Amino acid sequence: MTLRPATAADHDAIWSIFHAVIASGDTYVFDPAMSREAALAYWFHEGTRPWVAEAGGIIAGTFILKANNPGLGSHVANAAFMVSPAARGLGTGKLMASHCLDEARRLGFRAMQFNFVVSTNTTAVRLWQQLGFRIIGTLPGAYRHSRLGYVDAHVMFRSLLED
Repeated sequence: MTLRPATAADHDAIWSIFHAVIASGDTYVFDPAMSREAALAYWFHEGTRPWVAEAGGIIAGTFILKANNPGLGSHVANAAFMVSPAARGLGTGKLMASHCLDEARRLGFRAMQFNFVVSTNTTAVRLWQQLGFRIIGTLPGAYRHSRLGYVDAHVMFRSLLED
């Protein structure tokens, strides 16, 4: 599997993954009815660095890397990851996450923070913890899960100055 910066030629594949991930309403805050145009505008927003994971000419996943905040908070990175349903369980997320951490370091970020990790998304919570992230806060009932109702969301953080 190779990782590369995303281009306009990847829009269809990214939208397909994005739509599949948000449609279930169980991991991201995006409205499951979000339009293709709005999703791609978010993913390719100025200041956001979109990437794709590709295997055999097929896009298996995508992530974005950006500053968590502007100005005096811009030394802390933020990212979002989405894996195609067909590529789940194959290590795509871990590969993208490891690469993203390296890229964030290369760009001079000092830390990475995830502002809203849905607590019931145990696969994501476990992966981030394996990669050195800590839960530094929990927002009670902050996410309206499509099946479970109101569940907690975590703020997760890790320094990029370590290791």
